[in-house]
Amino acid sequence: MAEPSPVMTVEELEGFMDKAFPQMHEGGRLNVIEAVGPSTARLRLRYADRNLRPGGTISGPAMMALADYAMYAVVLAHIGPVALAVTTNLNINFLRKPGPADIIAEAKLLKLGRRLAVGDVLMWQDGFDGPVAHVTSTYSIPPLRDEQGNA
Repeated sequence: MAEPSPVMTVEELEGFMDKAFPQMHEGGRLNVIEAVGPSTARLRLRYADRNLRPGGTISGPAMMALADYAMYAVVLAHIGPVALAVTTNLNINFLRKPGPADIIAEAKLLKLGRRLAVGDVLMWQDGFDGPVAHVTSTYSIPPLRDEQGNA
């Protein structure tokens, strides 16, 4: 079975995110959508001291936010700009201590249905061995509504 193709480009996704969530880039643009492809999206969390925890490692909350953003991006890239698609589950396994460097997240859709999208996100750092985290996530997709608001 063929992988679903994206219906939004990187530029369209970034534009939608900037308009729908202008607050996410306060203090600088750290989350960047780098690529979308069939069933995939790749994002980058640029290194910043504000994402460090004691001991010089990237914090868990920063990595969870990146994973959630990556899943949201891959879902929207394949269904279009649906702001009310929401996370219903996110499970993260931290695999090793990430150093003070960018983190790359590769999100992949495992199932894209009419009401739910299930995927995983693998996170790593360039120049370091092995992944830093693995995430599984589910998104709820709201029903399409007509001009009268009927589902």
